[in-house]
Amino acid sequence: MKFRNPPVLLFILSVLSLSIPWTTAGIVSIDGFLQCLTKYPHPAHTIQESIYTPQNSSFQSVLVAHINNRRYSTAATPKPLAIIAAKNESHVQATVLCAKHHGLQIKIRSGGHDFEGLSYTSDVPFVILDMFNINSIDVNVADKSAWVHSGATLGEVYYAIGTKTNVYGFPAGICPTVGAGGHFSGGGYGFLMRKYGLSVDNIVDARLVTANGRILDRKSMGEDVFWAIRGGGGASFGVILSWKLKLVPVPPKVTVFNLTKTIEEGATDLVYKWQTLAPQLPKEVFLRAQPQVKNIDTKGNKTVGVSFIGHFLGTSDKVVALLNESFPELGLQRKNCYEVSWVESTVFWAESPIGTPIEILLSKPTEPETFYKGKSDYVKEPIPKHVFDSIWKKMIEIEHIWLDWNPYGGRMSEISESATPYPHRAGNLFFALYYSSWYDEGIEATNKYVSLTRELYDMMTPYVSKNPREAFQNYRDLDIGANQDNKTNFETATLYGRKYFKGNFDRLVRVKTMVDPLNFFKHKQSIPPL
Repeated sequence: MKFRNPPVLLFILSVLSLSIPWTTAGIVSIDGFLQCLTKYPHPAHTIQESIYTPQNSSFQSVLVAHINNRRYSTAATPKPLAIIAAKNESHVQATVLCAKHHGLQIKIRSGGHDFEGLSYTSDVPFVILDMFNINSIDVNVADKSAWVHSGATLGEVYYAIGTKTNVYGFPAGICPTVGAGGHFSGGGYGFLMRKYGLSVDNIVDARLVTANGRILDRKSMGEDVFWAIRGGGGASFGVILSWKLKLVPVPPKVTVFNLTKTIEEGATDLVYKWQTLAPQLPKEVFLRAQPQVKNIDTKGNKTVGVSFIGHFLGTSDKVVALLNESFPELGLQRKNCYEVSWVESTVFWAESPIGTPIEILLSKPTEPETFYKGKSDYVKEPIPKHVFDSIWKKMIEIEHIWLDWNPYGGRMSEISESATPYPHRAGNLFFALYYSSWYDEGIEATNKYVSLTRELYDMMTPYVSKNPREAFQNYRDLDIGANQDNKTNFETATLYGRKYFKGNFDRLVRVKTMVDPLNFFKHKQSIPPL
């Protein structure tokens, strides 16, 4: 790190030289932590205006604004002792160093979409380091890159790129309110992955605050750490301030469509063929299958409709001809297709009507809407046709559930398992998300839907990856193994670590041991040091 401000260096040295390590600091002192923050030199903004404690009138609104899952926004949910809504890098450094000295755990939150609430809850005294104010985006079309700060949302990223160019884009997710910090550090997949891979396959630099308060870029952190934060989950290694993205070429017009078929209209036969066809299509085609429970009539009778949602890097005539040759049963017609710009296609994927202004990408929720539970799987062999009938039956029983089935192949099959920590590459037909959501409050409703979702997941055991049963860490799932907030047991970490990262878990452990040997940055599913 290059220290431009000598007082900053003196503050870091003074904190690092204190004789009481954070792990043995004794009684947690929030007052001492807050006083420590104000002693840190902050060149651009005073930190007082970024601190929210339960005594502040704005505390609750700031807390819930970036909570996505109502399961973790109840009266029983542990609350932070303070929220630090950092406005610059020095605020981040001070929060890390002062929390470390005063025995407080920090939770790093960019968008708040962690499925299990790990970015804003803990069972031990903690503070939230909120990154939403550190959200600037600098798009450089000339060198086909963009620097994105971790507090930016995907929608803001897409908007910033789309207002500068219509011939470049970036491969990332479909939900515009997801924070860039967590999304990129966990891998980041979306409708361009068959052409360009994941987000992390197109990131060329990053800036990271370590447990010692240093700011490192790719060169100073070294290739091992840079490898680890691109898919290994940044919250195990430090606070990621920003990412440098490599933009990817896209045509001025792309084609999108959404064609839904119910069970009665032959959805089972279509999905059975889709699972082996979609991974073999040209890289320019992404054809998701999304089963969802639908009402048949007003009497409560239900069925399952499968939406075949497509994205093609080209014109509608070409994709219609292509799919009518390879998948005529789908019945795609020109009237089902829309030709839009790449940034307009991100609006389509966010489920806004065609023609919605791209400013919708900048919208942000003010509080969580639904309770939900998510789980993930990877499918390597074709699922027998009769199993789909069982899936539909179970979905109708659950009722409030939808599945995302995302085809692999293309670029995803060309990238080595060890190129990044994200190991789920060649050999997969598709990636599955099980997502049940509900509005009913109370523990009985939560237990009901969580249990039913687990039953569907268990039912799929014979038909998905094995040894280990792989999972996607950005779809956090504590069912597959979880530690305590204040203690990272290595054996427990191995349970979830192998499922998320397969053989890459060992290298992640070595990097963790190198960059954070005292395990300051931890959560229920973090990477352990040796």
